This record gives sequence, C-alpha cells and structure tokens, in this order.
Amino acid sequence: MRAASLLKSGWRAALLPVTLIVVAQVAATVTPLESDTLASPFDIARAFGSVMADGSLPKATLDTLKAAAAGCILGVGAGSLLGIVLGLSRLADDALDLTIELLRPVPVVALIPVVMMLLGFGAEMEIVIIALGLLWPSVVLARAAVKEVEPRLMEVSNVLQLGFLARLTKIVLPAILPQLFMSLKLAAGYALVVAVTVEITANPLGLGYGIMMAQQALRPAEMFAYLIWIGAIGWLISLLLNVAQRAFFPAFVKGDGR
Repeated sequence: MRAASLLKSGWRAALLPVTLIVVAQVAATVTPLESDTLASPFDIARAFGSVMADGSLPKATLDTLKAAAAGCILGVGAGSLLGIVLGLSRLADDALDLTIELLRPVPVVALIPVVMMLLGFGAEMEIVIIALGLLWPSVVLARAAVKEVEPRLMEVSNVLQLGFLARLTKIVLPAILPQLFMSLKLAAGYALVVAVTVEITANPLGLGYGIMMAQQALRPAEMFAYLIWIGAIGWLISLLLNVAQRAFFPAFVKGDGR
C-alpha cells in the first residue's frame, strides 16, 4: 500500500516538469529555435551526453562535491561545537554574543576576495569559503538546540556534579543529535550553492566553472545541461539525507510531520 502511494505521488510530482519539457520541445521544433541563449530539451540532452562522455562533467562534479563535502564538514563541525559551548556556558555566550552578531550578517560572497588574497585559487580557498558560510548558521542552531534541552536533564547533571565533557556526552549530545542532523541536512544544500557560486565568480574548478565556460563559448545547451545536473545533484543529496534521517531519527521525523 505504501509503495503504491509513493508511486502515485511520484507521478503527480513528475507531471509538471514532464509537461514543461514536452511543451518546450514542441515550441522549439515548431519555431524552429535558433538562439545563442536558449536550447531545446533535445539539444540539452545531447549536450549532457557529450560532456558526460568526454569526462568533463564527471570531473567537474567530483571537484564540486569534494569541496562542498569538506566545507560542510568543517563548517558544521566547528559551528556546532562552538554553539554547544555557548549553550552550556553563560559566560562564553555573553562574551561572544556581540562578536557573533557582528560577523553573522556578513555575506559569504564578500569573503571571497579576502580568502583569495590569503590562499589564492584552488580547492582550499573554496573549502574555506564554504566552511565560513556554514559556520554561523550552525552556531545559532546548535546553541538554540542546547538551550531547548529538557531542564530536568540539566538539573540531574548538576546534582550528579558531572563535568563539562561528561555532561556533553551523556546528556547534551544524545538530546540534540536530531537537531544537529537537521542542521547538517540544511547545510548540505547550502554548501552546494556556495560551492557553485565560488566556482562561477572566482575559482576555475567544478560545475560553476563549467557553466561559465559554456556561457562564454555561447553553448546554451551545455550551460543548461550543467544547470539541470546541479539541480539533480541537490535533489539526490536531499533525498539521501531524508532517508538517513528516517533511518536514524524516526521519532523526530514523525514528530516533525514529515
């Protein structure tokens, strides 16, 4: 019954994009389409096959995913750790609150020239920018998660006179792991966005750079092939993380209404 329901909902979800593809192909065929900025679905599919066959798309995908994954792990890891410390320590929270509120609104793209001056071009620069883009949101989410821990659990840790490490591993982490995973899930999609943005604006690597090269060479079919592929990767990442969330935190997913 559940499989039939999923199949039915899948068909409904696919109805609009399939309709748009058919309409676009019919319009391109009837016109006929000759443009330096647009391409028919058939031409996009042919360009996708070409860049996949010559290895440029798989290589660009690997470059982008490696940078996004590394930046995501660094940013979410450091941000979550800092957020937990701030949530557990009132002194640290008061001391760093103003600094965080001043740095948090700075757009990550504004950091590209600064990091580029320090590290130059390359994967390291991209990873650092992604990590910085994910740092502050992870701090805020982790700090909020710690402050929402059941007060009675914290009272028990005080009664037992648990040290910081014991309180962290036995009380706090088990209570906030679902929220930390949600933070990771949100960060994964954002990491891909930042990675492609950096590659388009500054770093000659990855999928973003592939889009720029196709645009500058007036190959719209190839440009749209890259763009659609990025969307497919983002969807696949979200799907895999949803599956992992349902497997590891079923009660949290049920309570969240998803």
